[in-house]
Amino acid sequence: MKRRIIQIDESKCDGCGLCANACHEGAIGIADGKAKLLRDDFCDGLGNCLPVCPAGAIAFVEREALPYNEAEVKKNTENAEVLPCGCPGSSTREIPRTNAPVPAETAIAVSELRQWPIQIKLVPANASFFDGANLLIAADCAAYARANFHSEFMRGKITLIGCPKLDGTDYSEKLTDIIANNNVKSLTVVRMEVPCCGGIEQAAVGALKSSGKFIPWQVVTLGTDGSIKEG
Repeated sequence: MKRRIIQIDESKCDGCGLCANACHEGAIGIADGKAKLLRDDFCDGLGNCLPVCPAGAIAFVEREALPYNEAEVKKNTENAEVLPCGCPGSSTREIPRTNAPVPAETAIAVSELRQWPIQIKLVPANASFFDGANLLIAADCAAYARANFHSEFMRGKITLIGCPKLDGTDYSEKLTDIIANNNVKSLTVVRMEVPCCGGIEQAAVGALKSSGKFIPWQVVTLGTDGSIKEG
């Protein structure tokens, strides 16, 4: 079929990798120092890669190409840890952090993020950082609503974020696998007060129950003004 798809001009490409990181579908990879479209059927034609390319090496073209294969893309991103052609931005890694108190005079807030990726949809269920983890499952709006979100909620925890409304998916099965098959020590859920955010609470709490594990857990609800709602 003929459709809109990206084209990479290798003569302009400097191999910076920004386009590969921006491609959530894993359609772009770096080979021999140049960005390459690895699979036509992984390119959705939306062009998230275009604006991040500093060399202007990416453009849209209309040509014969395989149709976008959403099912294969989903499988690829879920297994990005073991697929050499997966999106580099989905590769798992741990981020060392200390638990030492931050000096009051420190002007710049310290990140408490301990792993990557953080999106529920992208993280593999068997990642090593889940072993012995205090797990935080949060609505992706929460860190924007609550100014001290890193120090109050993320400190010492492995953080997963999502939005059931925007992602359009049920996280229950993925979260059940994570809790059931790893040595998770505790679970904290941070959601927003808006009704659609109830989906992330239901998925997380339901996953804990389905896992058969008995670990400490709590749900914290934030107001859209960043306040913590009681009850």
